[in-house]
Amino acid sequence: MAMSTNDLRASSPRPAGGPRVAYVGCFTTERRKARGKGIGIYAIDPVSGAWSPAGHVGDLVNPSFLVMDAARAVLYAVHGDADYVSAFAVDRQTGALRQIAKAASGGMNGVHQALDPTRQFLVVANYASGSVALLPVRPDGALDDVSHLLDLPGAPGPHRTEQTIAHPHHIVCSPGGRFILVPDKGLDRVFVLRLDAAAGTLAVASEATMRPGAGPRHMVFHPTLPFAFVVNELDSTVATCRWHEETGVLEPLHLVSALPPDFFGASTTAAIVITPDGRHVYVSNRGQDGITRLVFDAGSETLVVRGWTPANGRDPRFMTLSPDGTRLIVAAEQGDFISQFVINETDGNLTPGGAALSSASPCTIAFF
Repeated sequence: MAMSTNDLRASSPRPAGGPRVAYVGCFTTERRKARGKGIGIYAIDPVSGAWSPAGHVGDLVNPSFLVMDAARAVLYAVHGDADYVSAFAVDRQTGALRQIAKAASGGMNGVHQALDPTRQFLVVANYASGSVALLPVRPDGALDDVSHLLDLPGAPGPHRTEQTIAHPHHIVCSPGGRFILVPDKGLDRVFVLRLDAAAGTLAVASEATMRPGAGPRHMVFHPTLPFAFVVNELDSTVATCRWHEETGVLEPLHLVSALPPDFFGASTTAAIVITPDGRHVYVSNRGQDGITRLVFDAGSETLVVRGWTPANGRDPRFMTLSPDGTRLIVAAEQGDFISQFVINETDGNLTPGGAALSSASPCTIAFF
């Protein structure tokens, strides 16, 4: 593991008021047609919100999704096309990273991870091998090798190449903390899993079925109402679902296309983000290379498309909100940069919020 000399050690201590460091993961390998070099570290100006390069952790293979445990000050990375997960201790004063664990995930091509509600396990979606893994988390945030592996059951969808087996793509804890939800692109299902923390095991509690060939990829919960929104990668749709926390049932209600009606090219959806007030939802399209703007109508329990904003880069794979929730941050994997858009609180419209930040093959962002 290599770190540049300007690795934040000369920076002032991290202010207590909010995140002041951004970590950017990427793809690095020729197989991924990538140009990335590892985890980029950026200092965030506390006044302007501008990012500036402040460090780098190299000698990493496809650190493709990053998750921060701010309480323990540990950053977790899955590695695309590999069979392990890394953990990095974060220097609370500087934001610098130090690798503290490299643990087996029990499967190939980890694409997403999350801490379970008890914070005893890191839950990992092994995309290529169709399984969900539990990795025990030590008190200091370091990881042990996989302790339980759940193979997801069901018949593959109709897509000849993208749905040959199960392909779990996202790990999301339910708002009440009782269940773990996993959109599975290969089986056209969203699995609802129950975790037995004492036994250290996962089991399927229920399943929500999407359209054949939809390819569920990611999902978000409404911040206050019992609804969730699932973005389907292969048919570029977004499903509104009712969530039943008591029973662990996800009930599909409504489906809307994420693509403009006059777009006839090839495109797949990637990321989905909801604003803190639950009013505005954003979906990224790879191919159309735009951001779909939607509003949630609680009365009709549907999402309504309000328009599309150019993503200003090829293949917008990842999106997140700025720490203060006022901007949408978009990572264009094949455009090699990160853009920020100011969110209009009233109508959800997006306005470019400054110059794009150069970043090679970016595909995830985490804050500390």
